[in-house]
Amino acid sequence: MATDRGRAHKGKQAMDLLICNASLPDGQQGIDIAIKEGKIAAIGTALQGSGLLAAQHIDVGGDLVTPPFVDAHFHMDATLSHGMPRVNASGTLLEGITLWGELKPLLTQEALVERALQYCDWAVARGLLAIRSHVDICDDRLLAVEALLHVRQQVAPYLDLQLVAFPQDGLLRSPNAFANLQRAIAMGVDVVGGIPHFERTMADGAESVRLLCEFAAQRGLQVDMHCDESDDPLSRHIETLAYHTQRLGMQGRVAGSHLTSMHSMDNYYVSKLLPLIREAGVAAIANPLINITLQGRHDSYPKRRGMTRVPEMMAAGIDVAFGHDCVMDPWYSLGSADMLEVAHMGLHVAQMTSQQAMRDCFAAVTTSPARILGLQGYGLAVGCYADLIVLDAADAVEAIRLRAARRLVIRRGKIISESAPVRSRLRLPGRPDEVSFRSVCAADNIG
Repeated sequence: MATDRGRAHKGKQAMDLLICNASLPDGQQGIDIAIKEGKIAAIGTALQGSGLLAAQHIDVGGDLVTPPFVDAHFHMDATLSHGMPRVNASGTLLEGITLWGELKPLLTQEALVERALQYCDWAVARGLLAIRSHVDICDDRLLAVEALLHVRQQVAPYLDLQLVAFPQDGLLRSPNAFANLQRAIAMGVDVVGGIPHFERTMADGAESVRLLCEFAAQRGLQVDMHCDESDDPLSRHIETLAYHTQRLGMQGRVAGSHLTSMHSMDNYYVSKLLPLIREAGVAAIANPLINITLQGRHDSYPKRRGMTRVPEMMAAGIDVAFGHDCVMDPWYSLGSADMLEVAHMGLHVAQMTSQQAMRDCFAAVTTSPARILGLQGYGLAVGCYADLIVLDAADAVEAIRLRAARRLVIRRGKIISESAPVRSRLRLPGRPDEVSFRSVCAADNIG
Protein backbone atom coordinates (compact mmCIF):
# COMPACT_ATOMS: atom_id res chain seq x y z
CA MET A 1 0.00 0.00 0.00
CA ALA A 2 1.78 3.12 -1.21
CA THR A 3 1.23 6.60 0.22
CA ASP A 4 2.59 10.00 -0.71
CA ARG A 5 1.89 13.62 0.05
CA GLY A 6 1.91 16.65 -2.17
CA ARG A 7 0.49 20.12 -2.66
CA ALA A 8 -2.39 20.95 -4.95
CA HIS A 9 -1.35 23.14 -7.84
CA LYS A 10 -3.19 26.28 -8.83
CA GLY A 11 -6.23 25.49 -10.93
CA LYS A 12 -6.39 21.89 -9.82
CA GLN A 13 -9.15 20.42 -7.63
CA ALA A 14 -7.72 20.03 -4.14
CA MET A 15 -8.79 16.99 -2.10
CA ASP A 16 -7.77 15.94 1.39
CA LEU A 17 -7.31 12.26 0.53
CA LEU A 18 -7.30 10.19 -2.65
CA ILE A 19 -7.65 6.41 -2.39
CA CYS A 20 -6.56 4.77 -5.65
CA ASN A 21 -6.90 1.34 -7.26
CA ALA A 22 -9.65 0.03 -4.98
CA SER A 23 -11.92 -2.94 -5.47
CA LEU A 24 -15.53 -2.38 -4.35
CA PRO A 25 -18.07 -4.82 -2.88
CA ASP A 26 -20.17 -4.66 -6.08
CA GLY A 27 -17.25 -6.08 -8.11
CA GLN A 28 -15.87 -2.87 -9.59
CA GLN A 29 -12.08 -2.71 -9.78
CA GLY A 30 -9.50 0.00 -10.32
CA ILE A 31 -11.68 2.59 -8.60
CA ASP A 32 -10.42 5.87 -7.12
CA ILE A 33 -12.20 7.57 -4.19
CA ALA A 34 -11.62 11.26 -3.54
CA ILE A 35 -12.34 12.66 -0.09
CA LYS A 36 -12.77 16.27 0.96
CA GLU A 37 -13.89 17.68 4.33
CA GLY A 38 -14.86 14.29 5.67
CA LYS A 39 -17.08 13.25 2.76
CA ILE A 40 -16.72 11.38 -0.50
CA ALA A 41 -16.28 14.00 -3.22
CA ALA A 42 -15.81 11.75 -6.26
CA ILE A 43 -15.69 8.08 -7.23
CA GLY A 44 -14.48 6.75 -10.55
CA THR A 45 -11.58 5.48 -12.60
CA ALA A 46 -8.35 7.42 -13.17
CA LEU A 47 -9.32 10.35 -10.95
CA GLN A 48 -5.65 10.98 -10.21
CA GLY A 49 -5.02 11.81 -13.85
CA SER A 50 -8.10 13.96 -14.34
CA GLY A 51 -6.85 17.20 -12.83
CA LEU A 52 -7.56 16.16 -9.26
CA LEU A 53 -4.83 16.38 -6.64
CA ALA A 54 -4.84 15.50 -2.95
CA ALA A 55 -2.85 16.30 0.16
CA GLN A 56 -2.58 12.57 0.81
CA HIS A 57 -2.59 9.76 -1.71
CA ILE A 58 -3.01 6.04 -0.89
CA ASP A 59 -2.72 3.30 -3.51
CA VAL A 60 -4.45 0.24 -2.00
CA GLY A 61 -3.22 -2.09 -4.75
CA GLY A 62 -6.59 -3.65 -5.59
CA ASP A 63 -7.66 -4.27 -1.98
CA LEU A 64 -11.34 -4.21 -1.09
CA VAL A 65 -12.66 -0.85 0.09
CA THR A 66 -16.05 -0.93 1.77
CA PRO A 67 -18.18 1.15 4.10
CA PRO A 68 -17.60 0.17 7.73
CA PHE A 69 -19.14 -2.80 9.46
CA VAL A 70 -22.39 -2.26 11.35
CA ASP A 71 -23.58 -4.41 14.27
CA ALA A 72 -27.38 -4.35 14.37
CA HIS A 73 -27.70 -6.18 17.70
CA PHE A 74 -25.41 -6.07 20.73
CA HIS A 75 -25.46 -5.89 24.55
CA MET A 76 -22.72 -3.47 25.55
CA ASP A 77 -23.80 -3.26 29.18
CA ALA A 78 -22.89 -6.94 29.62
CA THR A 79 -19.82 -7.13 27.42
CA LEU A 80 -16.47 -8.30 28.86
CA SER A 81 -18.15 -9.42 32.12
CA HIS A 82 -17.51 -13.14 31.54
CA GLY A 83 -16.99 -15.04 34.80
CA MET A 84 -18.64 -12.41 37.00
CA PRO A 85 -19.88 -13.58 39.44
CA ARG A 86 -19.67 -17.07 37.89
CA VAL A 87 -19.66 -18.86 34.54
CA ASN A 88 -22.78 -20.07 32.70
CA ALA A 89 -22.41 -23.81 33.32
CA SER A 90 -25.29 -25.03 31.13
CA GLY A 91 -24.67 -22.61 28.27
CA THR A 92 -28.41 -21.90 28.01
CA LEU A 93 -30.22 -18.64 27.40
CA LEU A 94 -32.19 -18.93 30.64
CA GLU A 95 -29.14 -19.51 32.82
CA GLY A 96 -27.53 -16.53 31.14
CA ILE A 97 -30.52 -14.37 32.09
CA THR A 98 -30.35 -15.70 35.67
CA LEU A 99 -26.62 -15.01 35.82
CA TRP A 100 -27.10 -11.47 34.51
CA GLY A 101 -29.66 -10.96 37.30
CA GLU A 102 -27.01 -12.02 39.83
CA LEU A 103 -24.48 -9.63 38.32
CA LYS A 104 -26.69 -6.53 38.09
CA PRO A 105 -26.55 -5.62 41.82
CA LEU A 106 -22.74 -5.77 41.65
CA LEU A 107 -22.37 -3.40 38.69
CA THR A 108 -20.79 0.01 39.03
CA GLN A 109 -21.03 2.82 36.53
CA GLU A 110 -17.25 3.16 36.32
CA ALA A 111 -16.77 -0.52 35.45
CA LEU A 112 -19.60 -0.44 32.89
CA VAL A 113 -18.05 2.56 31.17
CA GLU A 114 -14.54 1.09 31.15
CA ARG A 115 -15.62 -2.26 29.71
CA ALA A 116 -17.77 -0.56 27.06
CA LEU A 117 -14.93 1.76 26.04
CA GLN A 118 -12.54 -1.18 25.78
CA TYR A 119 -15.03 -2.96 23.53
CA CYS A 120 -15.38 0.16 21.36
CA ASP A 121 -11.58 0.17 20.97
CA TRP A 122 -11.80 -3.41 19.72
CA ALA A 123 -14.64 -2.43 17.39
CA VAL A 124 -12.71 0.41 15.78
CA ALA A 125 -9.72 -1.84 15.19
CA ARG A 126 -12.07 -4.30 13.44
CA GLY A 127 -13.65 -1.60 11.25
CA LEU A 128 -16.92 -1.73 13.21
CA LEU A 129 -18.03 1.90 13.39
CA ALA A 130 -21.76 1.62 14.16
CA ILE A 131 -23.41 -0.47 16.88
CA ARG A 132 -26.99 -0.80 18.08
CA SER A 133 -26.76 -1.86 21.71
CA HIS A 134 -29.64 -3.00 23.90
CA VAL A 135 -29.36 -1.75 27.47
CA ASP A 136 -31.24 -3.36 30.37
CA ILE A 137 -33.72 -0.96 32.02
CA CYS A 138 -35.06 -3.37 34.66
CA ASP A 139 -32.54 -2.16 37.26
CA ASP A 140 -34.39 0.74 38.93
CA ARG A 141 -31.09 2.64 39.25
CA LEU A 142 -30.80 2.78 35.44
CA LEU A 143 -27.08 2.51 36.09
CA ALA A 144 -26.34 0.89 32.72
CA VAL A 145 -28.41 3.50 30.88
CA GLU A 146 -26.42 6.34 32.44
CA ALA A 147 -23.15 4.56 31.70
CA LEU A 148 -23.90 3.89 28.04
CA LEU A 149 -25.26 7.40 27.46
CA HIS A 150 -21.88 8.63 28.69
CA VAL A 151 -20.07 6.15 26.44
CA ARG A 152 -22.20 7.17 23.44
CA GLN A 153 -21.12 10.78 23.89
CA GLN A 154 -17.47 9.89 24.41
CA VAL A 155 -17.16 7.66 21.32
CA ALA A 156 -19.28 9.85 19.01
CA PRO A 157 -16.28 11.25 17.11
CA TYR A 158 -15.33 7.78 15.89
CA LEU A 159 -18.26 5.39 16.41
CA ASP A 160 -22.05 5.65 16.10
CA LEU A 161 -23.68 4.04 19.16
CA GLN A 162 -27.46 3.62 19.07
CA LEU A 163 -29.17 2.52 22.32
CA VAL A 164 -32.30 0.38 22.78
CA ALA A 165 -34.31 0.46 26.03
CA PHE A 166 -34.52 -3.26 26.75
CA PRO A 167 -36.73 -4.74 29.51
CA GLN A 168 -34.59 -7.86 30.04
CA ASP A 169 -36.84 -9.23 32.81
CA GLY A 170 -40.08 -8.65 30.87
CA LEU A 171 -42.11 -5.47 30.39
CA LEU A 172 -45.07 -6.85 32.37
CA ARG A 173 -43.20 -9.47 34.37
CA SER A 174 -40.88 -6.91 35.99
CA PRO A 175 -42.89 -4.49 38.19
CA ASN A 176 -41.26 -1.18 37.20
CA ALA A 177 -40.10 -2.06 33.69
CA PHE A 178 -42.52 0.10 31.71
CA ALA A 179 -41.91 3.14 33.91
CA ASN A 180 -38.16 2.57 33.70
CA LEU A 181 -38.35 2.22 29.91
CA GLN A 182 -40.13 5.56 29.66
CA ARG A 183 -37.51 7.13 31.95
CA ALA A 184 -34.72 5.73 29.76
CA ILE A 185 -36.27 7.17 26.61
CA ALA A 186 -36.63 10.55 28.34
CA MET A 187 -32.92 10.37 29.25
CA GLY A 188 -31.99 10.02 25.57
CA VAL A 189 -32.12 6.32 24.69
CA ASP A 190 -32.97 6.03 21.00
CA VAL A 191 -35.08 2.90 20.39
CA VAL A 192 -37.89 0.98 22.14
CA GLY A 193 -37.12 -2.68 22.91
CA GLY A 194 -39.03 -5.66 24.28
CA ILE A 195 -38.91 -9.38 25.03
CA PRO A 196 -42.45 -10.80 24.64
CA HIS A 197 -41.45 -14.49 24.79
CA PHE A 198 -40.10 -13.95 28.33
CA GLU A 199 -43.41 -12.70 29.73
CA ARG A 200 -45.40 -15.04 31.99
CA THR A 201 -47.94 -16.01 29.33
CA MET A 202 -48.35 -15.80 25.58
CA ALA A 203 -51.17 -13.31 26.20
CA ASP A 204 -48.90 -11.08 28.28
CA GLY A 205 -46.29 -11.31 25.55
CA ALA A 206 -48.77 -10.12 22.95
CA GLU A 207 -49.93 -7.33 25.25
CA SER A 208 -46.35 -6.16 25.76
CA VAL A 209 -45.91 -5.91 22.00
CA ARG A 210 -49.04 -3.76 21.72
CA LEU A 211 -48.03 -1.45 24.56
CA LEU A 212 -44.50 -0.95 23.30
CA CYS A 213 -45.49 -0.36 19.68
CA GLU A 214 -48.13 2.18 20.68
CA PHE A 215 -45.66 3.95 22.96
CA ALA A 216 -43.08 4.11 20.14
CA ALA A 217 -45.64 5.24 17.56
CA GLN A 218 -46.78 8.12 19.77
CA ARG A 219 -43.20 9.37 20.05
CA GLY A 220 -42.02 8.62 16.51
CA LEU A 221 -39.42 6.13 17.72
CA GLN A 222 -38.02 2.96 16.20
CA VAL A 223 -38.72 -0.46 17.72
CA ASP A 224 -36.26 -3.36 17.98
CA MET A 225 -37.72 -6.28 19.89
CA HIS A 226 -36.13 -9.51 21.05
CA CYS A 227 -38.76 -11.74 19.55
CA ASP A 228 -39.31 -15.51 19.77
CA GLU A 229 -35.78 -16.29 20.96
CA SER A 230 -36.95 -19.81 21.63
CA ASP A 231 -37.02 -23.33 20.21
CA ASP A 232 -40.80 -23.37 20.75
CA PRO A 233 -42.52 -23.33 17.33
CA LEU A 234 -45.64 -21.88 18.99
CA SER A 235 -43.79 -18.73 20.04
CA ARG A 236 -45.25 -16.47 17.35
CA HIS A 237 -44.89 -12.93 18.66
CA ILE A 238 -43.35 -11.86 15.35
CA GLU A 239 -46.83 -12.19 13.86
CA THR A 240 -48.16 -9.80 16.52
CA LEU A 241 -45.25 -7.42 15.97
CA ALA A 242 -45.94 -7.35 12.23
CA TYR A 243 -49.64 -6.74 12.87
CA HIS A 244 -49.11 -3.74 15.16
CA THR A 245 -46.41 -2.34 12.88
CA GLN A 246 -48.89 -2.24 10.01
CA ARG A 247 -51.81 -1.10 12.18
CA LEU A 248 -49.84 1.86 13.50
CA GLY A 249 -48.20 2.82 10.19
CA MET A 250 -44.68 2.09 11.45
CA GLN A 251 -43.39 0.35 8.32
CA GLY A 252 -39.61 0.62 8.04
CA ARG A 253 -39.13 1.54 11.72
CA VAL A 254 -39.47 -1.89 13.36
CA ALA A 255 -37.11 -4.86 13.66
CA GLY A 256 -37.57 -8.31 15.16
CA SER A 257 -34.34 -9.71 16.60
CA HIS A 258 -33.42 -13.40 16.88
CA LEU A 259 -36.71 -14.95 15.60
CA THR A 260 -35.23 -18.38 16.34
CA SER A 261 -38.58 -20.12 16.85
CA MET A 262 -39.03 -19.79 13.09
CA HIS A 263 -36.37 -22.48 12.71
CA SER A 264 -38.75 -24.91 14.44
CA MET A 265 -42.00 -23.82 12.77
CA ASP A 266 -43.71 -25.90 10.10
CA ASN A 267 -43.33 -24.71 6.53
CA TYR A 268 -47.03 -24.05 5.99
CA TYR A 269 -47.22 -21.51 8.80
CA VAL A 270 -43.99 -19.84 7.69
CA SER A 271 -45.40 -19.55 4.15
CA LYS A 272 -48.09 -17.31 5.66
CA LEU A 273 -45.77 -15.52 8.10
CA LEU A 274 -43.07 -14.29 5.70
CA PRO A 275 -45.45 -12.25 3.50
CA LEU A 276 -46.92 -10.68 6.66
CA ILE A 277 -43.48 -9.58 7.82
CA ARG A 278 -42.64 -8.21 4.37
CA GLU A 279 -45.95 -6.35 4.01
CA ALA A 280 -45.44 -4.74 7.42
CA GLY A 281 -41.93 -3.60 6.51
CA VAL A 282 -40.47 -5.31 9.58
CA ALA A 283 -36.74 -6.06 9.41
CA ALA A 284 -35.13 -9.20 10.83
CA ILE A 285 -31.89 -9.38 12.79
CA ALA A 286 -30.28 -12.79 13.22
CA ASN A 287 -27.38 -13.37 15.58
CA PRO A 288 -25.54 -16.39 14.15
CA LEU A 289 -22.83 -16.88 16.78
CA ILE A 290 -25.29 -16.77 19.66
CA ASN A 291 -28.30 -18.43 18.00
CA ILE A 292 -26.24 -21.48 17.07
CA THR A 293 -24.77 -21.61 20.59
CA LEU A 294 -27.85 -21.09 22.78
CA GLN A 295 -30.58 -22.77 20.74
CA GLY A 296 -31.18 -26.51 20.55
CA ARG A 297 -29.73 -27.04 24.03
CA HIS A 298 -32.63 -29.29 25.00
CA ASP A 299 -32.33 -31.46 21.88
CA SER A 300 -30.47 -34.72 21.74
CA TYR A 301 -30.30 -35.77 18.06
CA PRO A 302 -31.36 -34.67 15.52
CA LYS A 303 -30.33 -31.28 16.97
CA ARG A 304 -31.79 -28.05 15.64
CA ARG A 305 -29.43 -25.35 14.40
CA GLY A 306 -31.62 -22.62 15.90
CA MET A 307 -30.85 -19.66 13.64
CA THR A 308 -33.86 -18.12 11.94
CA ARG A 309 -34.63 -18.65 8.23
CA VAL A 310 -32.23 -16.10 6.79
CA PRO A 311 -32.15 -17.07 3.08
CA GLU A 312 -35.92 -17.57 2.97
CA MET A 313 -36.51 -14.13 4.48
CA MET A 314 -34.07 -12.51 2.06
CA ALA A 315 -35.83 -14.24 -0.84
CA ALA A 316 -39.15 -12.92 0.46
CA GLY A 317 -37.87 -9.33 0.29
CA ILE A 318 -37.38 -8.86 4.05
CA ASP A 319 -34.44 -6.73 5.14
CA VAL A 320 -32.09 -9.02 7.09
CA ALA A 321 -29.02 -8.12 9.13
CA PHE A 322 -26.63 -10.05 11.33
CA GLY A 323 -25.65 -9.01 14.86
CA HIS A 324 -22.82 -10.07 17.15
CA ASP A 325 -25.16 -9.97 20.20
CA CYS A 326 -22.61 -10.94 22.88
CA VAL A 327 -18.88 -10.86 23.54
CA MET A 328 -17.44 -12.44 26.70
CA ASP A 329 -20.57 -12.11 28.85
CA PRO A 330 -23.03 -14.39 30.73
CA TRP A 331 -24.31 -15.84 27.44
CA TYR A 332 -21.15 -16.19 25.33
CA SER A 333 -17.53 -16.57 26.42
CA LEU A 334 -15.92 -15.82 23.04
CA GLY A 335 -15.90 -13.03 20.45
CA SER A 336 -13.70 -10.09 19.46
CA ALA A 337 -15.94 -7.47 17.76
CA ASP A 338 -15.30 -9.10 14.38
CA MET A 339 -18.35 -8.82 12.14
CA LEU A 340 -16.63 -10.94 9.49
CA GLU A 341 -16.66 -13.78 12.03
CA VAL A 342 -20.40 -13.20 12.41
CA ALA A 343 -20.91 -13.28 8.63
CA HIS A 344 -18.73 -16.40 8.41
CA MET A 345 -20.90 -18.26 10.95
CA GLY A 346 -24.13 -17.03 9.34
CA LEU A 347 -22.98 -18.24 5.94
CA HIS A 348 -22.27 -21.73 7.28
CA VAL A 349 -25.35 -22.16 9.44
CA ALA A 350 -27.70 -20.97 6.70
CA GLN A 351 -25.80 -22.93 4.00
CA MET A 352 -25.51 -19.73 1.98
CA THR A 353 -22.60 -20.87 -0.19
CA SER A 354 -23.45 -19.54 -3.64
CA GLN A 355 -21.42 -16.52 -4.75
CA GLN A 356 -24.43 -14.22 -4.45
CA ALA A 357 -25.50 -15.66 -1.10
CA MET A 358 -22.01 -15.07 0.33
CA ARG A 359 -22.14 -11.48 -0.88
CA ASP A 360 -25.55 -11.20 0.80
CA CYS A 361 -23.90 -12.28 4.06
CA PHE A 362 -21.34 -9.49 3.63
CA ALA A 363 -24.20 -7.04 3.08
CA ALA A 364 -25.82 -8.36 6.29
CA VAL A 365 -22.96 -6.84 8.29
CA THR A 366 -22.62 -3.64 6.25
CA THR A 367 -25.33 -2.04 4.11
CA SER A 368 -28.36 -3.93 5.43
CA PRO A 369 -27.87 -3.08 9.13
CA ALA A 370 -26.98 0.50 8.16
CA ARG A 371 -30.38 0.72 6.48
CA ILE A 372 -32.19 -0.85 9.44
CA LEU A 373 -30.51 1.51 11.91
CA GLY A 374 -31.32 4.48 9.68
CA LEU A 375 -27.70 5.62 9.48
CA GLN A 376 -27.40 8.88 7.57
CA GLY A 377 -24.57 9.44 5.11
CA TYR A 378 -23.51 5.79 5.04
CA GLY A 379 -22.30 4.23 1.81
CA LEU A 380 -20.04 4.42 -1.21
CA ALA A 381 -21.50 7.37 -3.08
CA VAL A 382 -20.67 11.02 -3.60
CA GLY A 383 -21.87 12.99 -0.60
CA CYS A 384 -21.65 10.09 1.85
CA TYR A 385 -19.40 10.32 4.87
CA ALA A 386 -15.85 9.16 4.17
CA ASP A 387 -16.15 6.25 6.61
CA LEU A 388 -14.32 3.37 4.95
CA ILE A 389 -12.34 0.18 5.58
CA VAL A 390 -9.50 -1.14 3.45
CA LEU A 391 -9.53 -4.94 3.77
CA ASP A 392 -6.71 -7.34 2.93
CA ALA A 393 -8.92 -9.12 0.38
CA ALA A 394 -9.90 -8.81 -3.26
CA ASP A 395 -13.67 -9.06 -2.76
CA ALA A 396 -16.41 -9.66 -0.21
CA VAL A 397 -16.23 -13.45 -0.43
CA GLU A 398 -12.50 -13.50 0.18
CA ALA A 399 -12.96 -11.05 3.06
CA ILE A 400 -15.33 -13.48 4.79
CA ARG A 401 -13.16 -16.50 4.00
CA LEU A 402 -10.06 -14.93 5.55
CA ARG A 403 -11.75 -12.72 8.14
CA ALA A 404 -9.47 -10.28 6.39
CA ALA A 405 -7.16 -7.88 8.19
CA ARG A 406 -8.44 -4.30 8.35
CA ARG A 407 -5.46 -2.57 6.77
CA LEU A 408 -6.97 0.89 7.24
CA VAL A 409 -10.04 2.13 9.10
CA ILE A 410 -11.09 5.64 8.04
CA ARG A 411 -13.58 7.88 9.82
CA ARG A 412 -14.68 11.15 8.20
CA GLY A 413 -11.63 10.97 5.95
CA LYS A 414 -9.11 10.42 8.77
CA ILE A 415 -7.22 7.17 9.39
CA ILE A 416 -8.10 6.01 12.91
CA SER A 417 -6.70 2.45 12.85
CA GLU A 418 -4.11 0.48 10.89
CA SER A 419 -3.36 -3.27 10.86
CA ALA A 420 -0.67 -5.22 9.07
CA PRO A 421 -1.77 -7.79 6.48
CA VAL A 422 -1.49 -11.41 7.57
CA ARG A 423 1.70 -12.95 6.18
CA SER A 424 3.64 -16.04 7.26
CA ARG A 425 7.32 -16.72 6.67
CA LEU A 426 8.00 -20.24 5.42
CA ARG A 427 11.11 -22.41 5.65
CA LEU A 428 10.21 -25.10 3.13
CA PRO A 429 12.55 -26.50 0.44
CA GLY A 430 11.58 -25.39 -3.04
CA ARG A 431 8.64 -23.26 -1.86
CA PRO A 432 8.17 -19.47 -1.62
CA ASP A 433 9.54 -17.64 1.41
CA GLU A 434 6.17 -16.06 2.24
CA VAL A 435 2.51 -17.06 2.10
CA SER A 436 -0.34 -14.56 2.31
CA PHE A 437 -3.45 -16.80 2.15
CA ARG A 438 -4.85 -14.58 -0.61
CA SER A 439 -6.28 -16.71 -3.40
CA VAL A 440 -4.84 -16.86 -6.91
CA CYS A 441 -7.43 -19.33 -8.20
CA ALA A 442 -9.40 -18.40 -11.30
CA ALA A 443 -12.54 -19.77 -9.61
CA ASP A 444 -12.46 -16.86 -7.18
CA ASN A 445 -13.35 -14.50 -10.02
CA ILE A 446 -16.62 -16.24 -10.78
CA GLY A 447 -19.48 -13.74 -10.73
